[in-house]
Amino acid sequence: MKTIEQSNKELVKEFIEVFWNKNNLDSTANLLSPEYIDYSYGSTEGLKQFASVIFTGFPDSHYTIEEIVSNEDTAITRLEFTGTHSGLFRGTPPTGNSVKVTLFREFKIENGKILSHRGLFDTATLMSQLMTK
Repeated sequence: MKTIEQSNKELVKEFIEVFWNKNNLDSTANLLSPEYIDYSYGSTEGLKQFASVIFTGFPDSHYTIEEIVSNEDTAITRLEFTGTHSGLFRGTPPTGNSVKVTLFREFKIENGKILSHRGLFDTATLMSQLMTK
């Protein structure tokens, strides 16, 4: 039998794989709670808008979970984001540069759904990699 911690890890892994790596924005209906709060992007729609910005700027983007820690109602992940800047990203035309950035995400989980999200994305490292040739 799975522990709640294992179930939380599996939910977060599924969210990262389906939403971020497979670009399935509609997966939020099944993975996020109806009461979902996003402290980084404002709302579910804000999350989808940010994801679209990433997918446009880095069509080959990929998120790799490097570590995930969970307790009864929280899962914290350290991820590595990689991609090639081959589309417009926040006003920056494509450079063709490859990027690798660390990010952290905290998910609150309730009743098998993600209830809230906070994230830290190392934008300074990302932008410096876009400016280097």
